[in-house]
Amino acid sequence: MMYYGSLDWIGYGLIVVGLIITMAADIYLQSTYYKMKKIKNQKGLTGGEVARQILEKNHLENVYVVETRGVLSDHYDPRQKVVRLSPDIYNGTSIASLAVAAHEVGHAIQDKEDYFFMRFRAFLVPLVNFGSKFGYIAVLLGLIFGVMNLAWAGVGLLLLILLFQLVTLPVEFDASHRAKVQLNQLKLTEGKESNSVLKMLKAAAFTYVASLVTTIMEILRLVLQIIGQNND
Repeated sequence: MMYYGSLDWIGYGLIVVGLIITMAADIYLQSTYYKMKKIKNQKGLTGGEVARQILEKNHLENVYVVETRGVLSDHYDPRQKVVRLSPDIYNGTSIASLAVAAHEVGHAIQDKEDYFFMRFRAFLVPLVNFGSKFGYIAVLLGLIFGVMNLAWAGVGLLLLILLFQLVTLPVEFDASHRAKVQLNQLKLTEGKESNSVLKMLKAAAFTYVASLVTTIMEILRLVLQIIGQNND
């Protein structure tokens, strides 16, 4: 009885730690973003201008740069070949605007070069959508009705999410590396600006690492719950 109780406490602890990691990553990103948002880049370039210059240099005239709604909603759409930048990034002349815009164009360059991990991540999308939709349902029904095989199958589906997040790490880190290279080669950053850009990119990357760790803890919590009920 004491053993199963300890499993419960470990599960609760994993939930708390996961929440703390997620909140810490978000706070770190937001604080770094707002700090870098206040620092103007020395050339006075907007994020939209930076994106277009890098795209032109890499012969990606077929990729468009457009403004989209939201805050830090920036992304590259490989299906429509569009770099979508939030208003503050698209129109802003800050270090944050420069860094985020260059990072998203890094994804466009990956797309052009058929970067393996980007292609693999795209392949996983439908599987992940299925796993995220039915994984928790399978675990919940398995636990409610005592069908452990169903519960374990649910865990297997949730592992697809973990795999997707794991594959996302090299995609994001590589895009940030490409961003730094492009900014240096085109001389779009000067002096200490490179260090500030690096800080912004690291803060964004930390959120992906945090998501991965949080998912690992969540799956481990479910595994412990299944083991505890299975031995009850």
